[in-house]
Amino acid sequence: MKKLILAIALVMTTLTFAQDRKQGREKLTPEQQTELHVKKMTLDLDLDAQQQKEVKTIFLEQAKKREAKMAEMKAKREKGEKPSADERFEMKNKMLDNQIEMKAKMKKILKPEQYKKWEENHDEKAAQAKEKMQKRVKERRGN
Repeated sequence: MKKLILAIALVMTTLTFAQDRKQGREKLTPEQQTELHVKKMTLDLDLDAQQQKEVKTIFLEQAKKREAKMAEMKAKREKGEKPSADERFEMKNKMLDNQIEMKAKMKKILKPEQYKKWEENHDEKAAQAKEKMQKRVKERRGN
């Protein structure tokens, strides 16, 4: 009897934790995301007021585009639609174009030493994101 009660308690706590994690935390608005990103960059790169203003404009625009794209993709996923090979190519091509454009804008705004440090930080974060994505893919394949 004790083992049965213990097993039920374990199952219930596991289910409770799993539900809490799925609910997650409240998402930040694009404005909030932008504000935090600009403050982090200001700390890392010692941006002046004018640079902060310009970077904030770029990041806000980027965050709104990303939010709209994510909503569009979520709607398609809920309908069960998957992008075709041509659509995936177009999305990746657009993403790379946006990255090139972003680098050009940042190069105009930042001083050379700030740009170098920003690029190093950016590359490091990209590598971390890639590792995280690969880990998720491995976990999905393993399950």
